[in-house]
Amino acid sequence: MSIEKVRSALSAAVLSINGAPRSGQIEMAEAVANALSDRHHLLVQAGTGTGKSLAYLVPALVHGKRVLVATATLALQRQLVERDLPRVKEALEKELGRSISFAVYKGVGNYLCLQKMNADEGTADSELLVEFSGLEKDAKRLRDWAQKPGISGDRDDAPDVDRRVWLANSTSGRECVGADECRFGSECFAVRAKAKAQTADIVVTNHTLLAIEIVDSHPILPERDAVILDEAHEFMDRTTQAVTEELTAVRVLRAASMVRRHMPGKLAESFAKAADGFHEAMQEYGLEYRMRSDEERKLAELPNELAAPVRKVKEAAEAVIAAINADSEIIDPDTMADRARVKGAVNEVKTTAQKLMKIGSGQVLWYEPTFSTLYLAPLAVSHVLRENLFTQTPVIATSATLTVGKSFDPIAKSLGIISVNNDEDSKDAEVKEEVNPVDPSNVQMLDVGSPFDFANQGMLYLPKQLPEPGRDGPSKEALVELGELIDAAGGRTLALFSSWRGVEMADEHLRRVLAELPISIITQKRGDSVGALVDRFASDPTSILIGTMSLWQGVDVPGPSCTLVAIDRIPFPRPDDPVMSALAAEADAAGGSGFMQVSLPRAALLLAQGTGRLIRSIDDRGVVAILDSRIVTKRYGSILLNSMPPLWRTSDGAVVKESLKRLHQQYKSE
Repeated sequence: MSIEKVRSALSAAVLSINGAPRSGQIEMAEAVANALSDRHHLLVQAGTGTGKSLAYLVPALVHGKRVLVATATLALQRQLVERDLPRVKEALEKELGRSISFAVYKGVGNYLCLQKMNADEGTADSELLVEFSGLEKDAKRLRDWAQKPGISGDRDDAPDVDRRVWLANSTSGRECVGADECRFGSECFAVRAKAKAQTADIVVTNHTLLAIEIVDSHPILPERDAVILDEAHEFMDRTTQAVTEELTAVRVLRAASMVRRHMPGKLAESFAKAADGFHEAMQEYGLEYRMRSDEERKLAELPNELAAPVRKVKEAAEAVIAAINADSEIIDPDTMADRARVKGAVNEVKTTAQKLMKIGSGQVLWYEPTFSTLYLAPLAVSHVLRENLFTQTPVIATSATLTVGKSFDPIAKSLGIISVNNDEDSKDAEVKEEVNPVDPSNVQMLDVGSPFDFANQGMLYLPKQLPEPGRDGPSKEALVELGELIDAAGGRTLALFSSWRGVEMADEHLRRVLAELPISIITQKRGDSVGALVDRFASDPTSILIGTMSLWQGVDVPGPSCTLVAIDRIPFPRPDDPVMSALAAEADAAGGSGFMQVSLPRAALLLAQGTGRLIRSIDDRGVVAILDSRIVTKRYGSILLNSMPPLWRTSDGAVVKESLKRLHQQYKSE
């Protein structure tokens, strides 16, 4: 495609949303166009305010071939499908002289399952539905909505109902019988969404669905000519989460209950007995686990007290599946669908139990006591991404934060674009000889900057006098400093903490010291909807929002409601984070540095994301305060600072507080 055509189309798109030309956006759009035309990979860091959505959507549409866009957050997915694409569609159709189509594609569980919703009592799920009788009002609202003509069946468009009601009326991909075997196949919401996506120019999906397809090497999403990863800094975490196996007593007991209803008899009783045994073993292990030290909690293999119960569950599940497979006389569609769900649930338990019994060297196993769950995760999926993604189609990976200390190497290695095994730190000669299937000349890395003048729009406050944070949460001195900064700002603060303990300590301290001031305190609690919290914060300029990791990314509050972003500490991975600690240990064992190769890059990206919550528009002003003296006293501090927006730096608290007071008075008088 010609660059002139891309420039003209971008200009038309920007005009259609009453925007203005931005040099970074133009540079990015041209780079995306070249990547699509020449079929090479592109890593592009585009700072806040660049307008990166249009910078990749426009060349993708000009390209004229099917492009898949994968996002990490529902907020961005909605922005693309509900705002960006509809707004530029008309302008680009006129510019390109052809019709443009786009669609969103999600996992099956995001759509109502008409078969389950219309199932007769006595199915394998009916026992579960009895538990929801107290939620009948929610269930009726969902049924009424399902009968309306033209609805999408998508959970995001559905009435707000209890999670349990939704689960009772939806199904997973593993439990779905398939359109051909289901009596509702022709009306199926998931099937219709997939059909629409198959012919769309742009298909918007999520990281998780793409990750599952890549790791399983099994097509789920529509065929495409290229993939665009937005919020690409999160893709590795989402991929790891997507392929992490988990086994809970609740899941095993649910599967056993479904088997009992579907095929009562000796096999069902045997499976139920194995499920009960596993449940008891997990409870007993949980009590013992809580008494151990952090070091003793690391699991090198399946503990002896859980190994036998897991094996019995696996063997009982195998027997049930064999019996279901041997029963070929069922022809009733509803019974077939019911059987598919039972088989899917049991097979999921069997597969996970099997993997737990055969842990490989590249995996990490851990027990999570809060929900009594066994987890098994791969340490790295970069080799799978390299083989099943980067050697298949061009990939454009973009985010406001892709570099660590000005380098793209850490993200390129984690994504599999650069082979970690070829790293100069590797001591294994045989591993070093492994050929990286991604040709370095086929990869471009580009930082288009940001249209914001960070040095003039904001300050980075780095107080040297504060003590280093400990494991017990923020120091008393850090909390005092935070209170004084909030007082000076007149509220208008997003306070980010790396732990729930920090949130609780800050809430207690600030409610005491700010009690006499007209400042409302909004404190995040476990399970809170992030969107609702942010809406409250944005609508009240004198409020403060205190929260933990889910608020470090994606919060977009331009204007006077957020003039101070306070960060309690450098967000290094927790020592008890099983995946991060295992990756660091692996790097150390290979002769490298787990801290420099794993912990520091992770902290740098998160810190850059947190810092990025301040300047969200060209008119924004304010301060980012990092209440962790290590960023100025430790040698690695320069890497962290070079990964953040170039705000004007100072360690003078008096200057910072005076600036916040002036800004507060200015906003009050407007």
